[in-house]
Amino acid sequence: MKTIYLDNAGTTKMSKSVINSMLPYFDEIYGNPSSLHSVGQISKEHLENAREIIAKCINADKNEIYFTSGGSESDNWAIETACKFGKLKGKNHIITTNIEHHAILHSLLEKQKQGFDVTFLPVNENGIIKIDDLKKAITNKTCLVTIMFANNEIGSLQPIEEIGKICSENNILFHTDAVQAVGHIQVDVKNMKIDMLSSSAHKYHGPKGVGFMFAKKGTPLFNFMHGGAQEGNKRGGTENLASIVGMSTALQEAVAEMNEISQKIKPMRDKLFSELSKIEHSKINGDLNKRLPNNFNMSFEGIEGESLLLLLNDDGICASSGSACTSGSLDPSHVLLAIGLPHEVAHGSLRLTLSKYTTEEEINYVIKIVPKVVEYLRKISPVWDELQKGKRKFVL
Repeated sequence: MKTIYLDNAGTTKMSKSVINSMLPYFDEIYGNPSSLHSVGQISKEHLENAREIIAKCINADKNEIYFTSGGSESDNWAIETACKFGKLKGKNHIITTNIEHHAILHSLLEKQKQGFDVTFLPVNENGIIKIDDLKKAITNKTCLVTIMFANNEIGSLQPIEEIGKICSENNILFHTDAVQAVGHIQVDVKNMKIDMLSSSAHKYHGPKGVGFMFAKKGTPLFNFMHGGAQEGNKRGGTENLASIVGMSTALQEAVAEMNEISQKIKPMRDKLFSELSKIEHSKINGDLNKRLPNNFNMSFEGIEGESLLLLLNDDGICASSGSACTSGSLDPSHVLLAIGLPHEVAHGSLRLTLSKYTTEEEINYVIKIVPKVVEYLRKISPVWDELQKGKRKFVL
């Protein structure tokens, strides 16, 4: 049975061109970029070339790119540096949303323990904040606004340009977790007035374990990792040159192909929405227009997400759910709860995320299989039986 991989928001397959671009750095170009000898300096040239490529992809300057281990480290670094700077200026207030990635939410919970005041902005039923809520939340103690660019579960896009403008006018540092956005939609850090941005290579067909943080020139970037003088003396540790080059290749490729890929996968995604919406008592999650081109998320009443995933997997479909069962918890997604779904509906959600490798044939197969699996699960569900008999009221 052929495997159909539709969990590209989780991670992506590395492209052949990325793999090929990395190979020389395991054998031929192996020097430490910090070494003064010729072998090391050749590596340094390639390191800085990768930095320049990445900078151009988001309209940044080369010296504003710092290499990290990925999105989570970049998120933590941005929060840590903003809080340290804020504390020096007597500011201890942070603004975020209630649908952020856990790399942000868990970091901010730690900051609350340290005495920081955190405002969690609500989102509407499509997962988007109201700009007026942001304006009202700002105080003279606000040191950071951190709001994700695109949501990893429902694909909704935040009004980043407006947020950046407001933060700039109020002299507040603005960080965005752009892990799901970079490489998929246009990101322009200068025009969007972004101060700090997080990205991870494995979300756009690059290697795992490498990412970058953009920090605008003049941002008071504090050291997050101590050791050597790498990354402008801001992050100690010998750079993972092979992966960094792979990341630069992946991002350059993703940006060059962005329009073409979007035109290919959006119709397939919309076909999923159109056909699977025919299943009774179902609901599309997230904004239909202000949305990542590859993101599909729907809820089906009367079923459980973990069972849905397991049965789809038996039919060769790799997907993810609105239930965090795969991480050892049966709690429903905090994102789906935040957009107003009750627990029992949030549990029965399905996320499918497409890539440039997704085919029309695969989408047609998914459209054929999902209704059958949903029907089967409903037949054996005591909740669905109660809904059918009127003992419970339908929500969807």
